[in-house]
Amino acid sequence: MDFEKANVAERLLLSGNEAVARAALDAGVSLGTGYPGTPSTEILENFSRMGGPAQWAPNEKVAMEVALGASFAGARTLVTMKHVGLNVAADPLFTAAHTGVTGAMVIVTADDPGMASSQNEQDNRWYARAAGMPMFEPSDSQEAYDFTLRAIELSEEFAAPVMLRMTTRLCHSKTVVRPERSIAEAGRPEFHRNIKGRVMIPAYARPAHKRLRERLARIARWNETSGPNDTIQAGKDLGIIASGIAYAHAREATPDASFLKIGLTWPLPTETIAKFVRSVNRCVVIEEGDPVLVESLRAAGMTVEGKSEQYRFGELNVNRVRRILSGDDSVEAAAAKGKPPQLCKGCPHRVSFEILRRLNCIVAGDIGCYTLGVLPPFEAMDTCICMGASIGVGLGLRHVLPDEQARRVVSVIGDSTFVHSGITGLVEMVYNPPKTGHVVLILDNGTTAMTGLQEHPGTGRTLAHQPTGQIVFEDLAGALGIERVEVVDPTKDPAGYERILIEALDSGKLCVIIARRPCLLVAGKVREYEKKRSAETDAHE
Repeated sequence: MDFEKANVAERLLLSGNEAVARAALDAGVSLGTGYPGTPSTEILENFSRMGGPAQWAPNEKVAMEVALGASFAGARTLVTMKHVGLNVAADPLFTAAHTGVTGAMVIVTADDPGMASSQNEQDNRWYARAAGMPMFEPSDSQEAYDFTLRAIELSEEFAAPVMLRMTTRLCHSKTVVRPERSIAEAGRPEFHRNIKGRVMIPAYARPAHKRLRERLARIARWNETSGPNDTIQAGKDLGIIASGIAYAHAREATPDASFLKIGLTWPLPTETIAKFVRSVNRCVVIEEGDPVLVESLRAAGMTVEGKSEQYRFGELNVNRVRRILSGDDSVEAAAAKGKPPQLCKGCPHRVSFEILRRLNCIVAGDIGCYTLGVLPPFEAMDTCICMGASIGVGLGLRHVLPDEQARRVVSVIGDSTFVHSGITGLVEMVYNPPKTGHVVLILDNGTTAMTGLQEHPGTGRTLAHQPTGQIVFEDLAGALGIERVEVVDPTKDPAGYERILIEALDSGKLCVIIARRPCLLVAGKVREYEKKRSAETDAHE
């Protein structure tokens, strides 16, 4: 696909993720940063492929902080993550709403209704309300492009970080985009001191909170007169209020209804909505996920219908919208079962889970492709909560279980996940060691496999696969004072690997075992990267 700068005649077939990336490029975003997570991953990958400056951070919190620092210097920034990633970034998120920004800062949260590749089904519209941050919700790829540009403009006009909420269907579906809209050029980054605005000690944070609320009130007034909200009048019988992908489903389900499509869903254009509600005999709110919008409108005194509890779960589609409108709360037909996911044939993780099952270990697991070790034929994982939780949960089990059970507990974590959130767990292990010791098993396959083979700080390559500094896990564990650190190849000597694990479990010491074997899917790519790098080096000599 040709991602050269747009001209007025250009028409592109883009996914929502590609459209956001293209808008960031056209807006002159100085830095795109984030952590890979389905369904958001392709935004930064495409931004980098188009020539934009993009980088993977160790986790979402760090990405948010790096982007905020760049925005303080007047640069335009884009931060991307999946919905649960915003939990990790919530600490700087809430305070960034207080400090505000200088250059634009757009935060993409990609929600996953139906949990296609996630451990929960949270609705991140709540974050916009809780943090006090404007939120745009596009309904197709064209709006993903347009709203990214509008978010940048709004961010700079009101000196506020802005959220862009995507969902799985929007992220990955393709529609036509005409990238014709222009935006003012970004200014040159330059630092200007603003101690009272950016140093959030209580004396400065209190007035900052008042400024935040005043700013939201001004944005709400802007949303009433200039916001990206469209009214389509088609009669008085039925009116539908919707946003995001829910609007597309509703429009197809009942094309003869009147519609109010809300593009900036926080702060709400309350007067605009109230006027629409009064213009129809029956008004229904169609929204995917939690009843966020319908509850807000009812709290404002508007008479609107919502959906029954069963439609809170999973993605909406045209048929489900028709059922909502007709009041059909009968049991829905079960979705056709697909082939269950499984670890790839030849995957080095298979050896680890075969051994863990054979030894009857109590396995505190983590987030990654190796989470599939919970499924048959292995069924060798007992907990999986969030990124990095395997170490903390494993330590908690070790602290309270009887010794004979505690000695069977193993924390299993992948390499990218270890860098993301596992290092602090290792610090906890050293600081508060269980009396029976503990065993942490790092499954190091040299990539972030589950989200599409992305790089991370343990690979020694950047997002664009260029060489950079590398975190060496065994050196880090040794520097923390772990008594026993082992590096094994799980497929070369399975018997030796099992013997080392048994010895570690019996030792009563703190142990880290790194099972290192490249993912089969990435090994060839790594050879290509190294071959290209060698050729470039030879060309420069």
